Amino acid sequence: MSKNMQLATVGGGCFWCTEAVFQEVKGVEKVVSGYAGGNAPGRPTYREICSGLTGHAEVIQITFDANVISYADILVIFMTTHDPTTLNRQGADVGTQYRSVIFYHNKEQKEIAATVVTELAPYFDSKIVTEISEIPIFYEAEDYHQNYYRNNKSQGYCSYVITPKLTKLRKLHADKLR
Repeated sequence: MSKNMQLATVGGGCFWCTEAVFQEVKGVEKVVSGYAGGNAPGRPTYREICSGLTGHAEVIQITFDANVISYADILVIFMTTHDPTTLNRQGADVGTQYRSVIFYHNKEQKEIAATVVTELAPYFDSKIVTEISEIPIFYEAEDYHQNYYRNNKSQGYCSYVITPKLTKLRKLHADKLR
């Protein structure tokens, strides 16, 4: 089977969580944690992102095989494994760097994102506040942020925040997992 590799870029709070989720999805070839959507000049650092002053969001860039999983399915998994109804917040993580965002790479992705958000809206008790914007420059995060959950499963944040997200993923999307 030939591969039809595409990119998806999303932010749903801490990138450690979203990275761990998508590393379990069939058809996902690579997940890179990073930053996008800010207005500060130059390559931002994690410390600058955490200040909330750069405007960047913590995001992941997913390389996936569209012959195995669709962009729409990527977005459904994304929207149902974080809270897309809280503005600039996921759990205890607060600030614009933790906003819910879909960065589209082309017109088709923009249309699919809008459709997925509209179709999922009735399933949430509050209004979805996920931003849908064109992908700006994507900056890869520092090496120690890559594969964070895989490398730090016993760390407190991983045990208390990420592991429950993975349990939810397995319950809601078992048919899409490796």
